[in-house]
Amino acid sequence: MKEFQPRVGYFSAEIGVSPSIPSYSGGLGVLAGDHVKAAADAAFPLVGVTLLYREGYMNQRIDAQGRQTEEYPPFNPSWLLENLHKSVSIRINSHTIHLGIWRYWIEGVTGFRVPILFLDSDLPENEEAHRDLCSRLYAGDNQHRLYQEMAMGLGGMAALKLLGYQKSIKVYHMNEGHTAFLTLDLLKDSRGAVESVRQQCVFTTHTPVPAGHDEFSYDIALPALGAFAPANLKDLADNHGKLSMTNLALHLSRSINAVSKLHAQVAQHMYPDDTVKAVTNGVHHLSWTSRETQHLYDKNLPKWSVDPTELLKVKDISDTALWESHMENKSNLLDYANAMTQKGLSPDLLTFGFARRAATYKRANLLFYDMERLASVCKGKVQFIFAGKAHPRDEHGKEVIQELYTHVKQLSGRVNIVFLENYNMWLGRLITSGVDVWLNTPLRPNEASGTSGMKAALNGVPNLSILDGWWNEGCRNGENGWSFGEPMIPSDRSDASELYRVLEEKVIPVFYENRSAWIQMMRESIKTGVEFTAKRMLDDYIREIYKLS
Repeated sequence: MKEFQPRVGYFSAEIGVSPSIPSYSGGLGVLAGDHVKAAADAAFPLVGVTLLYREGYMNQRIDAQGRQTEEYPPFNPSWLLENLHKSVSIRINSHTIHLGIWRYWIEGVTGFRVPILFLDSDLPENEEAHRDLCSRLYAGDNQHRLYQEMAMGLGGMAALKLLGYQKSIKVYHMNEGHTAFLTLDLLKDSRGAVESVRQQCVFTTHTPVPAGHDEFSYDIALPALGAFAPANLKDLADNHGKLSMTNLALHLSRSINAVSKLHAQVAQHMYPDDTVKAVTNGVHHLSWTSRETQHLYDKNLPKWSVDPTELLKVKDISDTALWESHMENKSNLLDYANAMTQKGLSPDLLTFGFARRAATYKRANLLFYDMERLASVCKGKVQFIFAGKAHPRDEHGKEVIQELYTHVKQLSGRVNIVFLENYNMWLGRLITSGVDVWLNTPLRPNEASGTSGMKAALNGVPNLSILDGWWNEGCRNGENGWSFGEPMIPSDRSDASELYRVLEEKVIPVFYENRSAWIQMMRESIKTGVEFTAKRMLDDYIREIYKLS
């Protein structure tokens, strides 16, 4: 068997490939998983590198008052991953930390396989305090995060060398700044040749929100990095007296890209000294279409799994077949939601979905700005399904969930609303495929891309969204969904008012009074989804970013 020879090393702090492997927290990780899956489908030789989180991100539990608590069930990697029985070591301060290497193979539609390496700190040769280094994703204090990111960047490079993968790699892709310490390994190997390192590295930035950009005090970073800290580290990474992982990645990459066209404009303003390209995110079509949707496409457009552009021929699917498939998806979702909540959601009512991280800028509570107006528009006609986790240390995000629970109780008997706990990849596919409309209410321009709406579209679900992220490119208002909100000076009051107006005047009448027009909108949504697949995204990266000779 020929040895695998990757040409791209893809580093990401989270890579979500399966609900059973707790290596993701949200959109960044799921996007990374879809990137790797697209590479396997395209027979593109890429290797993923991440950490093994034996306690994952977290399982979410919500009490009757809407208070979130977290559970961390242990993950046994031997169930799903291949233990290579090899390890690498890195020095942090005066300590040697050993990292075991596990491997997971992603198989594409044609049988081509690409590996993901998971680095594991839970080894008996490590001191007890260091065995937990990689136990949880995005856990611990700032120093713990620094050490995790050293394990990711420096340990990841050591693993590639040990397995012989580094010999064939031409490009190192840093998926967000958490991985930027890999550049220090390259700098050390090239004896400080900055331009040589830049020619090997590309960087994707995923958020304009400050919480997504890690910074560390030099007091803890320099001793920890030791010999990996070049003399010019502050020139490469400084931001107001701290080591900025984003700046390190920016200064040591030949290509920088944002994840939508609008995000590229925002990022260009943030980083005026660099040229920021746009590669809009995409989703893996086989991972995010439901079984029922896949069966529909297999029967009518059998080549779609290899070439998702076949879905542009969705006109060949009859109205009846498309609607029946959708109602199967809806039934599956409502059966689960009713079993979990005993709320009696009805398959006859127009059903909206809203599921994403409980970050304040995503404005999950915008819908409830004017409770009486919402009730008058929706009573007896509309029901809502919410889901989403708040980061364990994000008290504002947890307050969003509590407020949502309060609103749900206040509207009881007038508008049926449920919150499904423990949002994950499995539940994400169930909701995006099973609702009638996908709702998105971010404070523009903070939604760098968003991908849940793309998943909904591929299942024939129209979007109703603020013109932010991907929807700023994908929306054809009134054809594949609807937009609302003031793009230049957004405010909760004006955005909520327009949301109620669009619901009352546009969405509800079409759903109940013009089934054929609604089904045509479903077709247009599917065609829009074709523009936002991971296959298209990877093609863009290969052509515009990687530029392999």
